[in-house]
Amino acid sequence: MDRGAEKSGHSPSPSPKVEMRGIVKRFPGVLANDNVDFTIYEGEVHALLGENGAGKTTLMNILYGIYTPDSGTIRVRGVPVKLRSPRDAIKLGIGMVHQDFRLIEAHTVVENVFLNHRELGFVPNWRSLESRLEELASNYGWKLNPRARVGGLSPGEKQQVELLKLLVRGADILLLDEPTSVLTPIETRMLFKTMRRMVEDGKSVVLITHKLSEALSVSDRITVMRRGRVVLTRPTSEVTIEELSIAMVGTQIEGVVSRARGEQGEKEPILKISNLSVMGDSGVLAVRDVNLTVYRGEILCIAGVSGNGQVELVEAITGLRKPLRGKIILNGLDIAGASPRRLFELGLSYIPPEGKKWGIVPELSIYENVALRVIRRQPYSRLGMIKWESIIKTAQRVVTEFRVDASSVKARAGSLSGGNVQRLILGRELTTSNPLLLVAAYPTKGLDIAATEQVKRILLGLRDEKVGILMVSEDLDEVLELSDRIAVMYGGRIVGVIKRSEASAEVLGSMMSRGVPVSAAA
Repeated sequence: MDRGAEKSGHSPSPSPKVEMRGIVKRFPGVLANDNVDFTIYEGEVHALLGENGAGKTTLMNILYGIYTPDSGTIRVRGVPVKLRSPRDAIKLGIGMVHQDFRLIEAHTVVENVFLNHRELGFVPNWRSLESRLEELASNYGWKLNPRARVGGLSPGEKQQVELLKLLVRGADILLLDEPTSVLTPIETRMLFKTMRRMVEDGKSVVLITHKLSEALSVSDRITVMRRGRVVLTRPTSEVTIEELSIAMVGTQIEGVVSRARGEQGEKEPILKISNLSVMGDSGVLAVRDVNLTVYRGEILCIAGVSGNGQVELVEAITGLRKPLRGKIILNGLDIAGASPRRLFELGLSYIPPEGKKWGIVPELSIYENVALRVIRRQPYSRLGMIKWESIIKTAQRVVTEFRVDASSVKARAGSLSGGNVQRLILGRELTTSNPLLLVAAYPTKGLDIAATEQVKRILLGLRDEKVGILMVSEDLDEVLELSDRIAVMYGGRIVGVIKRSEASAEVLGSMMSRGVPVSAAA
């Protein structure tokens, strides 16, 4: 996306809508916000950037009334305010769309939008509410069926429902937390147009994002936070992506130069999937007759909008979900239905989609989480006796080599940040085995720049060591950056497999959003 392509040229009003001054917020052992100043003007998109743990979401949660600052002042339209809950914020016209949508999927669009709204009344006039919703949605070019169940909507449509919830309550200061993380490129462009339309209407938008290119393309001003402090606030037109990168991490981040391998000679398959079908949790097919091959020394990326069968496919491959039918051949052996432990013994390593939820036991220490993977094997146990000295030594190696930021290997794994959990899981999987196949589901999701670059380097290094990598991602920049081949999933099916050299964000976005084959998408 061209820098500034989405901007209207609208100049922010000199009169601030929100002034946050000297904001301090402490949690046990953490100074999340350290004397932070932050200003929001009328008619601007203000991008708020920072690594994981920089304090940006905490700052916005304070503005939305979720947290109370330990010290500092907040003025809204020049008036000092105390925000004790989101209800107080909404009364002042402040609304927040969280990264994880807060919707009731079994309810309709109109029910979600007007839930707990004063206009709902004791006996709701649904026809009137639906008309109001449709009129408001049409102002921003949205076409939502008020009677549709939210569970059946696309991520982009669900985001529109979240925005409508705020708009019907009169919000004109909108805080959007990583809003593009679940969107296709087409949906992202639509969201940016909506944001610019809101700005033209006098609203103010704060965009919390880790994607520097997006911040540069749609914002009027950018603030960067690092370790709880504001280190930069400038008009977007006056900063470069290099300056922002250095401001976020405090040093120059060296990007990975050589991404894809290009054409190779004779290929050796390490994973071959044939006619695989997998049932989802709702009792309907989530994966439908999938055929796919992963070769040694390649990264095959599976791209797709969330909820199109990617997670169920990965769970079937890694032994976490029983396939309904079909074959999964790993290095010549049919592993369909095999246990995760057996798959690990056969050379399959797995990076789960939510590290803190599925990859670790948060209550256990770092070294105990490493032990869970190796406790049955030599040299970590012998004749039923656990050799804790060997396990602790391996855990220390993981922490050192994979730069896990922890006080010691005895620290509780649940106390680590998301990026450090991801480093721990990668380090544990790769240090305790020599994988033939690595299945990595959303390996950089939610990570900061430094952690993301390190994970990418690790994946590319494994590929160059002839490990086959099956990666799942919704980030098309990442897919295009890392992949040798790309498979697109839609409706539980593989709708196309293309070489990196033939792919573009537009082609992939069309395949992801419409389920069309590559020939029709091109």
